[in-house]
Amino acid sequence: MIPHSLHHLLLVYLAYLVAVASPGPSTLSIMGVAMNRGRIPAIALALGVVTGIMVWATLAATGISAVLSAYAQAIFAIKIAGGAYLLFLSWKSLRAACAAEAPRGKTISGATNRTFYRQGVLIHLTNPKAVLGWIAMMSLGIEPGAPAYTLPAIVIGCVCLGLVVNVGYAFVFSTAAMGRAYRASRRWIEGTLAAVFGYAGLRLLLSRP
Repeated sequence: MIPHSLHHLLLVYLAYLVAVASPGPSTLSIMGVAMNRGRIPAIALALGVVTGIMVWATLAATGISAVLSAYAQAIFAIKIAGGAYLLFLSWKSLRAACAAEAPRGKTISGATNRTFYRQGVLIHLTNPKAVLGWIAMMSLGIEPGAPAYTLPAIVIGCVCLGLVVNVGYAFVFSTAAMGRAYRASRRWIEGTLAAVFGYAGLRLLLSRP
């Protein structure tokens, strides 16, 4: 028989695993960079995403994310920043889709691994769903009378899952087979990324506060 508190933890881990592995701005960015730029830039981007996960996890653990969710102005500001950044990524992907050839080495804008890392951090920190998602995780896992280890177990477990999933995407999609697939379908892939980023960005900007 699984203890009640452990059962709640397992539910949190399962829910977070589904959420973090589902297609979204972060995972699609990692896939695109892995197939286009290679493993190291994709890992740098993935580590940036994980850093963003750690930031939101820490804020959720200290209750700050709950405070943010109570103030519409804070969420609205995050939505504006996130929407604008996603539209910027959409423009970059569209420009890549229209390019005659896939750029080699550095990106068109001269991006380095440090740039990819910062991009990963920004993608996650400007996603208001991350705030609400962590509040949902805490609500699902923490109940009256929960053991003291529950909160750190949620944070550490979910961060570890985020690390495995995001870096795993970087490894899988940077293989030679995926590289060939990218070169064969580069315009379609970049065009799809542009559409997804653009849709997500507009949806954030046009959503109600």
